[in-house]
Amino acid sequence: MKIGNRLLRQLCNVFLSVLGASIAGAALAQPYPNKPIRIIVPAPPGGGSDTLGRPIAHKLAEAWAQTVVMDNRAGAGGNIAFELVARAAPDGYTLLLVNTPFVVNPSLYRRKLPFDPIKDFAPITQLTAQAYLFVVPPSLPAKTVKEFVALAKSKKGGLTYASSSIGSSGQLGMELFKTLAGFDAVMVPYKGGAAPIIAVIAGEVDALFSAPPGSLPHVKSGKLKALAVTSLKRRAFLPDVPTIAEAGFPGYEVIGWYGLAAPAGTPRAVVAKIYQEISRILKLPDVIDRVMADGADPVGSTPEGYAAYLKAEMIKWAKVVEQSGSKAD
Repeated sequence: MKIGNRLLRQLCNVFLSVLGASIAGAALAQPYPNKPIRIIVPAPPGGGSDTLGRPIAHKLAEAWAQTVVMDNRAGAGGNIAFELVARAAPDGYTLLLVNTPFVVNPSLYRRKLPFDPIKDFAPITQLTAQAYLFVVPPSLPAKTVKEFVALAKSKKGGLTYASSSIGSSGQLGMELFKTLAGFDAVMVPYKGGAAPIIAVIAGEVDALFSAPPGSLPHVKSGKLKALAVTSLKRRAFLPDVPTIAEAGFPGYEVIGWYGLAAPAGTPRAVVAKIYQEISRILKLPDVIDRVMADGADPVGSTPEGYAAYLKAEMIKWAKVVEQSGSKAD
């Protein structure tokens, strides 16, 4: 009798194991996506992340007949959002909208961060690339990049530049330029994206690396003077403004970008499906128009191409952080 009970229990365990495997297999066999998707945004609502992310989320929802939610998790320079996604289930239902701080923060912060941009994430695609404008007040006696550098070298203590945060593309871009050109300039911190622009217009500071949406209208109105753009090629919205590279500093390039990533371990088939759909969306005329209206270009790189880009960016900015002594707590 005891042997019979033991055998019965073993048969029940085998049955339950087979049943559990069958249920799990059926769940995995369901086509992705079969429930709402959440895109974590490392910034408050209303900024450039939303301007780009919400139209893409809307297009994804239309294509897949699933709800796609933008979840803004601002704070700690993006680290709150990055950690949240690094610890999320790798099933494709929690995604991350990333930008430059994603690869800068590990070298910028004094403490060790609880995530690794390379090991803890599965890159999906780079969404956009955007050059910055190198702007100064009209009153500054420098009409070219070389004249600006000469002025900075001749002025005791150097010049000043505005920045909204340590570790931003604009701040580190200026630090990289300082190292390359051999001049000094002191950062003056401001809160928000509009305050630095207002400060330069008022002549409170001498320079700013600014994203085009905020500064381009003021350049066109004459309230700001654009000395250069930070891309390797000139931009169509300011064709007469040279690049810093062609203005006498070869190789200089600073690009702001947005991308999409998932937690490490997300199935390759899921990553591929998201990439393919995003790549299609980035080719739609209305999406291209929206992206280019902000002075950016749609990219749509492959997961492998984006992974290589992230590694290169991480190495590049780690060197700039070290050379400049920039640190965040």
